[in-house]
Amino acid sequence: MEDPVQLKEEGNKYFQGNEYGQAIECYSKALKLLKDKKMQAVLYRNRAACYLKQENYIQAASDASKAIDVDASDIKALFRRCQALEKLGKLDQAYKDVQRCATLEPKNRTFLETLHRLGAEIQEKMRIQFSTDSRVQKMFEILLDENSEKEKREKAANNMIVLGREDAGAERIFQNNGVNLLMQLVETKDPELIISAVRTLSGMCTGHRARATAILHLVGLKKICSIMAVDNEEISLAACNLLQNIVDSLTGDDKKVHGKEEAVVLDTKKDLKTITTSLLDMLVSKKVSGHGRDQALNLLNKNIPRRDLKDKNNSKTLFVVDAGLKKILKVLGQVPELPNCLPLTPNTRLIASVLVNKLYDDLRCDPERENFRLICEEYITGSFDPKDMEKNLHAIQTVSGILQGPFDLGNKLLGLQGVMEMMVALTGSENEVDQIVAVEALIHSSTKLSRASFIITNGVSLLKDIYKKTKNEKIKIRALVGLCKLGSAGGTDYALRQFAEGSTDKLAKQCRKWLCNPNIDVQTRKWAVEGLAYLTLDADVKDEFVEDEQALQAMFELSKMSDKTILYSVATTLVNCTNSYDVKEVIPELVQLAKFSKQHVPEQHPKDKKDFVVKRVKRLLKADVISALSCMVKADSSILTDQTKEQLARVFLALCEDPKDRGIIVAQGGGKTSQWMEILQRLCLNEDIHVQHRGVVIAYNLIHADKELAKKLVESEMLEILTVIGKQEDNPNKQHIINAAREALLKSLDYGFIKTVS
Repeated sequence: MEDPVQLKEEGNKYFQGNEYGQAIECYSKALKLLKDKKMQAVLYRNRAACYLKQENYIQAASDASKAIDVDASDIKALFRRCQALEKLGKLDQAYKDVQRCATLEPKNRTFLETLHRLGAEIQEKMRIQFSTDSRVQKMFEILLDENSEKEKREKAANNMIVLGREDAGAERIFQNNGVNLLMQLVETKDPELIISAVRTLSGMCTGHRARATAILHLVGLKKICSIMAVDNEEISLAACNLLQNIVDSLTGDDKKVHGKEEAVVLDTKKDLKTITTSLLDMLVSKKVSGHGRDQALNLLNKNIPRRDLKDKNNSKTLFVVDAGLKKILKVLGQVPELPNCLPLTPNTRLIASVLVNKLYDDLRCDPERENFRLICEEYITGSFDPKDMEKNLHAIQTVSGILQGPFDLGNKLLGLQGVMEMMVALTGSENEVDQIVAVEALIHSSTKLSRASFIITNGVSLLKDIYKKTKNEKIKIRALVGLCKLGSAGGTDYALRQFAEGSTDKLAKQCRKWLCNPNIDVQTRKWAVEGLAYLTLDADVKDEFVEDEQALQAMFELSKMSDKTILYSVATTLVNCTNSYDVKEVIPELVQLAKFSKQHVPEQHPKDKKDFVVKRVKRLLKADVISALSCMVKADSSILTDQTKEQLARVFLALCEDPKDRGIIVAQGGGKTSQWMEILQRLCLNEDIHVQHRGVVIAYNLIHADKELAKKLVESEMLEILTVIGKQEDNPNKQHIINAAREALLKSLDYGFIKTVS
């Protein structure tokens, strides 16, 4: 049996040798063997010293307290607890302990200096706290006073938002009845005040699980959803961001370290499930605006499917499939031209298609996919009604929406009895809406050559017939796009053309004519770009298109509008024009073998050779393609999918190939499309200290280089990151990083962008 006294001595030796882990192990073993209270107190006191060295302040305070319980005058234990409590931010309690130490040893210089320093820190903290409290009260007085000057109100609102983003400021707002006062601002019905209030709440929820949970229940999920449901895009987006910050804080996806005090928060699964259910309910409510529906869909897109498929838990997706897939399908089946349609924006149905696609991709096995398909089948077949044409329209529109998402699933649904027959019947209708729905469904049902054969057999003659007979421009252009799509089934293969010589050029010219006609509605002109996205696979078409400056400018203008459903078509057209798509490597031996065995060998169009591609790139740059691309990459919508981002990245890469063009691209704003702020923040938070050092130095250089740029950095989360790094204790391993962060903060202080706070 080990001797506790010997273990204590060994622990002391380890402590003196800076081997604190070994020392803790010895003291812990000795504690288990001893029953003598005084001896135990000594061991707890010694172990507290080890924990202090290891910066485990909670355990250090706990062990010191156990020693003090035995002897209230244990001066070493009191001072060690004081040191631990100070590090934990509990200055009042630390002050009491050192005050007791100074009473026991009034001439001890260390105790007196610590007592004086803590006293000063507490006073400063109280001064700032009272100062912040009064600022908060003053801000609310200005904001809630209808007679306040507009400029004062705007300044108070902006200050409130900034204060809400700081943890200390957010806590002061929260403690000063701020949530109720912010909700009073919401009730004013003033859009600017509502946005300010919601953004302040959003900042208060960021990175603080306990406060986010409290705000969710104080404000109420129903109220947050009702704010998001209003027909005001900016208010709806602000409420969406608030809900996203709440979700991030509840799930820990905000990547912030949550304090020990937040362990008291109850299991967040119930709240998260309620949020999901509320968002699904918003999808089918007539009280929800189109903007509100879009934001509900965006939140579901972002938070339901797994971000990493290595994570085997797809329970959130399975819940949404069972509880809400039919609600999403109802959104897909909406026909905007019908009087009882839910409020939509031009983006709503495509965002819903993206969600259906993500949910389907997130399923892990065949039984899950089979269940998904059966729900869709049941919903579509349940909508068919020989006596009710409106229900049939909704059914075909739903299939059309699914075809824009998981195409394999949509292809299976096309095979359901009555679907193709209904599509064909609707194309022959004299009603404009019937024809539009049917033609769009035909377009979406043909994608790749291998899958489009059954449509090519019947679809071309059907679409040609519609194109020739109809006098309605809306239907005519859609029929033409269907022909464009079927005509491009051979891809870039010069030898594999679906239509007669010259037909593709004629289709392209007609698309450009419609695209440039300002008298045609935007929705119809958008379809012209869709047609060009297919036709520009032909090198003759893309060569003529880049020479048509009016058509290019018309396409660029459409890409900058609030209707984001055009993004993928524009991106695809530009990929085709710059030849930035993947091209299979041609192996001469295999070509010879294919010819010998009489197999088809893909041929390159003469105008797809390097010199023609370079010429097209120069033409696009001259037409200011960069301004359109810059606008497209900033789209805050689920419609900007990873696939679309990849297309845009391919275009940028092609445009930047010639080093001589790179200066032009930067001058036209191309550098702003790289989301540099987010990249810089990630560098500064990197676990690799070498990478982190580079990130902080870049931030330091940017702040020193330009005042306006420094202001932009300070107004972002970069300020919080630099503050956290700069507040760290001196550490030889990271001192160069800490110093760089402090220097950056000092320069921001010199500019007057920040003020000194505790």
